[in-house]
Amino acid sequence: MKEELSQIYRLYAEDVYRYALSICADPQLAQDVLQDTMLKALTEFGKFRGDCSVKTWLCAIAKNLCLNRLSRSERKNLPLEEALISSAEDPYEQIFDKEQALQIHKALHRLEEPYRELFSLRVLGQLKFAQIAQIFEKSENWARVTFYRAKEKLIAMIKEEEL
Repeated sequence: MKEELSQIYRLYAEDVYRYALSICADPQLAQDVLQDTMLKALTEFGKFRGDCSVKTWLCAIAKNLCLNRLSRSERKNLPLEEALISSAEDPYEQIFDKEQALQIHKALHRLEEPYRELFSLRVLGQLKFAQIAQIFEKSENWARVTFYRAKEKLIAMIKEEEL
């Protein structure tokens, strides 16, 4: 069992860290959430039902831990990672222009839920639509449509700011 958990850590730690970082936008907090996620997975591995992938299960744990920490935090408006999307035309490329990053950051924070979280899961967390659907307990098609709508809303917000 110890070897299995060690292997799980090696396989999924980077993905869980990136996912936590996409939610909290604080590298130290994301690292803490990663460690807490793995500890919780270790202590509750017997409760894992197997109705989703281990990665999805770990991301769900990380999501809950992040949200718990953020809700307790005095800092309600934590910044998102600067490298979200490069332009309205191609939202998958990473950006390096800080002014554009700030513009995207503001638009993403104005985006309502579940669009904001789903967009972060897909772009920053690099999760597949099936994994996102499992986290939200919805269909994969719902995840695809919601992501498309989130992307369209972000593009519209960014174009609106440019005018």
